[in-house]
Amino acid sequence: MSRDSSNGDLNESAMWSFFIKELSDHELQDLHREMQEEILQRAIQSGDHESIIKQAFEIAFDRSGLGVNPWIEGKLLICPGALVSKSAANHRCRFVSVDQEWVWQSKQLIEETKKPSPGNDKGFRAIALIPVIEGTAVDVVTGKMQSGLHRAEKVISFEIRGGEMVEVSQRVVSIHGIHG
Repeated sequence: MSRDSSNGDLNESAMWSFFIKELSDHELQDLHREMQEEILQRAIQSGDHESIIKQAFEIAFDRSGLGVNPWIEGKLLICPGALVSKSAANHRCRFVSVDQEWVWQSKQLIEETKKPSPGNDKGFRAIALIPVIEGTAVDVVTGKMQSGLHRAEKVISFEIRGGEMVEVSQRVVSIHGIHG
């Protein structure tokens, strides 16, 4: 359907742009919702989630037991998370936030599997799957609890662009980020 735009004909992108601009705000919101639902359904149907999660558990955690950064596999974003604890009052953790929601609370969550941490550490490891949607904001939050006080230590932010995860910022969180 793509045509050479140098001869005055509309190319496919320009045709879509023209179509979208003609929609009312309500129609545009409906189209956006329908497109996200279609992306979600295609991601759900895209593969053997059980095998993907099983394989992810083998490679998604570093030597400290915390999850590595999320990655894209086909139509899925693989999001590892972990809490490593020596006692009830002290732990380290790393979890993923998607569009300002924890991945396990996200309306985009396809599936999540949690397992106890291996070895002597208390805590757990988790793998969550969400669809790859252009523009999704992904934050990897590393935190620590000491003496019952929990705080974020580092946040690495990504955005899905062109079907890839692009790092957009990293920041160390100051001591003022403490909450009880």
